[in-house]
Amino acid sequence: TKAGVTRARTLLASQPAARVLACHETRLPCGAESRRTMATERRKFEHQGRTIYEWEQSLNEVLIFITPPAGVKASDLSIKITKTHLTVGLKNVERPFIDEEFFDTVVTDESYWTMDDGVIEINVQKMRKAATWDAALKGHGALDPLAREDIQKKMTLERFQEEHPGFDFSGAEFSGSAPDPRNFMGGVPYK
Repeated sequence: TKAGVTRARTLLASQPAARVLACHETRLPCGAESRRTMATERRKFEHQGRTIYEWEQSLNEVLIFITPPAGVKASDLSIKITKTHLTVGLKNVERPFIDEEFFDTVVTDESYWTMDDGVIEINVQKMRKAATWDAALKGHGALDPLAREDIQKKMTLERFQEEHPGFDFSGAEFSGSAPDPRNFMGGVPYK
């Protein structure tokens, strides 16, 4: 309803500008099924006790999930994705909900956003394949050493699976610390 959208705009506009990336035209239809299996579980970014977004990463991409207030539709959103910045807000509202730099650079032509079942999913493709991001957006926390190692293990196994599709690495383990998936064994081959 119009009143619900107005309430949502007021709520989003009143939130601190928790930075998010600039808006980009969607290249997939809203509600398109995700085609990936993520290497890591979702992590939360919270501000003043409220979840602003959740995120996860794989070798190639970072996904950001935002749950807007009830009544907000995809057509109400203004989302911009640039190579270094994300902006998420509502159309005709001056102050965006998120206006932040990405942790690392992204490929804008392969990045998009959708909204399905009331959740905004922003999919950005990493410019540097297999780079381990400490956060989706700069200044939004950092991975602790154990979490970073766990992510690197999972992404290295994902890389092995991608490079050797005939083998099953699902039960593989590392002895010792996890290698950097981007640089291990000669580094990631370029596309």
